[in-house]
Amino acid sequence: MLSELFDSAARIHRLRAGPAGAELDEFAHVLSEVRYAQITTRRHVRAAEHFVSWADRHGISVSGLSEETLDRFGRHVPRCRCARFGHSDRSRLHGARLFLRHLKDSGTITVAAVASAVPEPALLMTFREWMQRQRGACASTVDNYAIHIRELLRHVGLELDKLDARGLRQFVMEGSKTCGWAAAKKRTTALRMFVRFLIAEGKCAVGLDGAIPVLAHWRLSALPRYLQEDEVERVIASCDITSPVGKRDRAILLLLARLGLRAGDIVQLRLRDIDWQGAWLHVSGKGRRQTRLPLTHEVGRALVAYLTDGRPPTDTDVVFIRCRAPFRAFRSHCNVSVIVDRALRRAHVTRPSRGAAHLLRHSVATSMLRHGASLHDVAALLRHQSIATTQIYAKVDVIALRTIAQPWPEVPPCQ
Repeated sequence: MLSELFDSAARIHRLRAGPAGAELDEFAHVLSEVRYAQITTRRHVRAAEHFVSWADRHGISVSGLSEETLDRFGRHVPRCRCARFGHSDRSRLHGARLFLRHLKDSGTITVAAVASAVPEPALLMTFREWMQRQRGACASTVDNYAIHIRELLRHVGLELDKLDARGLRQFVMEGSKTCGWAAAKKRTTALRMFVRFLIAEGKCAVGLDGAIPVLAHWRLSALPRYLQEDEVERVIASCDITSPVGKRDRAILLLLARLGLRAGDIVQLRLRDIDWQGAWLHVSGKGRRQTRLPLTHEVGRALVAYLTDGRPPTDTDVVFIRCRAPFRAFRSHCNVSVIVDRALRRAHVTRPSRGAAHLLRHSVATSMLRHGASLHDVAALLRHQSIATTQIYAKVDVIALRTIAQPWPEVPPCQ
């Protein structure tokens, strides 16, 4: 691959004969595969060469490179006067970071385990497998749970017989003093799942999960935040459909605003999930539950426009990918929220809440009710397992509520 990047035979020989010749060649190949421009690939390879050369002068082999080494190299870059590299700018650090990530992904170097007084990895790995097998949880969900579970294990270690009702309640109450309701709720959910896992494994008393307190929260006390129909249309129309990015963003916005998909559904959507013949969209929602949604003409045309004239060439089967190299899938649902947030800004639409992608999901549910759809219809589109989850949208169906509103003695009745 190096021979395709550089014309000078001497330059290619110097790279291959260096302390990381094979790794640099493979690194260049990986960058090319994810469609980095040739000039960008050369710049990153040069940065990696600089990183390796600097590390070699300090007695650090390729297998010994680490995040700490990268930090040291980062302090060196602004004052660099290395022969053949000259004065380097901060962009060199980005190329070195990509090279280090490549070494980790390829198994050339291993990430050292963080020393801990609590031998938790084995237990957490078993818990992760149990959650995925029994609960259908995705990796990101278990990662969030692990934050609180590690903290609990630091208190009790592997002496799980020390887990009792008083200790669990105290752990929850102490943690809730320094965070809001939502964060505290995640803490109790994580602990409840972990204790249920321990019960299933026979490691603690049956019924102990009932000792974890339920935080005070009045269900259905707040109205769902949503956009007006004309605002939704302005957000969708804000995309520049003459550009590849605009085609991608419009398709994403339509999936959110017409089919009520979650941001996570967008990230997980694969080419094989689109049934063009039957006009269906197969979605894997929470708990990996498979659902089939109708692919409308509007959404289908937006997807075709993106897939045929907007999606960069890539080997992945993920539908929506980054618009800049490396061309690969979004890292998380946060990328989808960023796309929606930018569209809201372009359309000059003020958000009624902190959410972005989920705001369009609320909006389609509200719009359906206002056009006469039933709660069961809304629940089917939003893929709610229980109709009770959908009942919150009944509070925004003002027309239906007026028919049951009772007159207040001191004011005239609703008109």
